[in-house]
Amino acid sequence: MFRIETEVDKDRQVQLRRRLRDTNTERSPVLRALRGTGSEKEVPLHAWGLNEEGLLAGGLVGRTWAGWLHVDLLWIDAGLRAAGLGTRLLARAEELASARGCGFARVQTWDFQAPGFYRKRGYEVVAAIPDYPPGVTEYTLTKRLP
Repeated sequence: MFRIETEVDKDRQVQLRRRLRDTNTERSPVLRALRGTGSEKEVPLHAWGLNEEGLLAGGLVGRTWAGWLHVDLLWIDAGLRAAGLGTRLLARAEELASARGCGFARVQTWDFQAPGFYRKRGYEVVAAIPDYPPGVTEYTLTKRLP
């Protein structure tokens, strides 16, 4: 017999994450080989575009892990979206990731955001989830880095 509880519990969350990590390490030779290496640790990667006054004009927030660049956020001020800042930020993030030993990049974006932007920069759609949220399609795109 089991009791189901639904409250938020940070201690159980930590315990669950540790147990899942241990199970994954046990079952995956790839993850087992990754443990204890520099690629195991997530390392933040940020790139900022500033205007002449030093104010934020755009930025990219991501991280590198396991030989991958994960682009989590990319935003460009509406008035600058055709000026090439997004391309420059993404290229700089890819350069930094390559210097860290990453061979691939990935990003998730919605249909009304920037799938075309990423495709033009060599990313390929590997997954599309329709109606996430309802009425919107979410795309996952990846790219092999030089």
